[in-house]
Amino acid sequence: MTSEDIRLAPPIPVLRMFDTAKAYEFYCDYVGFTVDWEHRFGDDFPLYAQVSRSEATLHLSEHHGDGTPGSVVWIAVGDIHALHAEIAGKNYRYAKPGCPEDGPGGPGFDLTDPSGNVLRFAQPN
Repeated sequence: MTSEDIRLAPPIPVLRMFDTAKAYEFYCDYVGFTVDWEHRFGDDFPLYAQVSRSEATLHLSEHHGDGTPGSVVWIAVGDIHALHAEIAGKNYRYAKPGCPEDGPGGPGFDLTDPSGNVLRFAQPN
């Protein structure tokens, strides 16, 4: 078997969350992700969940030691201006997206979730 035979799937970032309701409000209601599944090891245990939108998949975790608040996830977007207009048109009191600006990955903008993680959306050149 050669290294070309070993297939790697796209990575899935694990982001720490501290408040499930606020995280879901941000990721689902504001940014448009859908909750795919949730897992707890038992009653009153921390939540581990998967959210996705199109081809972007994230894991959100309440587990101590999972993820580091302040992490940045770079997400490629087909039409950054359409995504910006969609998100900017929503009434979310805790964040407003800045206008897309040119950057090393193409034009983009950042959103910071309630736990301090940064979603960096960009449209590659």
